[in-house]
Amino acid sequence: MSGLQEVKISCMGESYLEMRHSSGLHIMIYPKPQSHTSYAVFGTNYGSIDNVFRRSDEAEPTRVPEGIAHYLEHKMFENADGVDAFAKYAKTGANANAYTSFDKTCYLFSCTDHVYESLEILLDFVQKPYFTEQTVQKEQGIIGQEIRMYEDDPGWRVLFNMLSAMYKNHPVKLDIAGTVESIAKITPELLYECHKTFYNLNNMVLCVVGNVEPQKVLALCDKLLQPSQEVQVQRIFEPEPQGILKNRVSEKGSVAVPVFYLGFKAPAERRASTPELAQIEVLLEALCGESSPLFRRLLDAGLINESSFGNDYFEGPGYAAVVFSGESKDPDAVAAEIQKELAAVRKNGLDPALFADAKKSVYGQAVSGFNSVENLATSMLSAYFAGRSIADDVESIAQITLQDLQERLRVQMLPENAVLSVIHP
Repeated sequence: MSGLQEVKISCMGESYLEMRHSSGLHIMIYPKPQSHTSYAVFGTNYGSIDNVFRRSDEAEPTRVPEGIAHYLEHKMFENADGVDAFAKYAKTGANANAYTSFDKTCYLFSCTDHVYESLEILLDFVQKPYFTEQTVQKEQGIIGQEIRMYEDDPGWRVLFNMLSAMYKNHPVKLDIAGTVESIAKITPELLYECHKTFYNLNNMVLCVVGNVEPQKVLALCDKLLQPSQEVQVQRIFEPEPQGILKNRVSEKGSVAVPVFYLGFKAPAERRASTPELAQIEVLLEALCGESSPLFRRLLDAGLINESSFGNDYFEGPGYAAVVFSGESKDPDAVAAEIQKELAAVRKNGLDPALFADAKKSVYGQAVSGFNSVENLATSMLSAYFAGRSIADDVESIAQITLQDLQERLRVQMLPENAVLSVIHP
């Protein structure tokens, strides 16, 4: 089918299609004929941590201001014709957005009709940067206000306080939007340089999920994609020590109840594999899922509330951490209980019945995720950039053993790598 290769997801009885387009772009299409909604995401392997890099066709590394990836994302919606992309999407009825994370920048839309017209808008504007001195300076004020807003956001502060206590050199500790001072250094020339480097189609992926015809998607790609010569980019990070800088950091903010992040810095010499991610997910569900003894103890003691308490495995190029978060009248007591539970499980082993229930729960969540076009598209894109595939997700969960989780605990959530970050009222 015009170079498209079928990737089967055996346990689901489904499949998706993928190919390397002649332009250099990797394309993934997951047809869902019964879906009322279609979702597309066009992403680049470029995020806020990529502030120092060297192109293979350049002798010296380039250093750019903090926050430039996010700044570039904001500016991409403007066009030389004066009609921004959002105005064009308004005519198709699509709901469009974009975001910049630590390791990627994505442009997306969802729609019920006019999917191909919306896809044409997406493929067109992301490839056509347009910056002037005037528009770049105007954006500095807008993003400056956004930065100041995030500085006052307790949820944002508690995260970056934790990362700053955890990482000495890695740029993951830096605010995604940069600072008011750093964005003042951004110029049209720098934006064009970053677009040329990271918006090269060989560094990007397009994922389309929903009620779409693959051949029509490819026809648009053939029409609109501008072939680009592949250029290797070396991302340059300072060496990161294994340990943490502080085990506790706190400040006061506009909260009624203290909010906390308890993070455990993890080894990050390479990206986690699909089986490793599955093991961590099941382990966290067994340790502190809603059916776990730890969760019930914390809830019964009034130390957490169901709506805010959660966990996550946070990882990317050169960084990784297991994170517990929520609201609590006594975050230190919550952290102590989590550490106590981890020590007990390391010593006595994980309860087999708890493991079985956690595995079933995570497996069920993974299967249900295939019903969401948004979840599928974003998962496909994230997995591709990390060298993984969603085709292996469910099967990896099914193959996990109790012994796998015990081995995982030997290297994850070690007490010496813990950082507690708190925002007090």
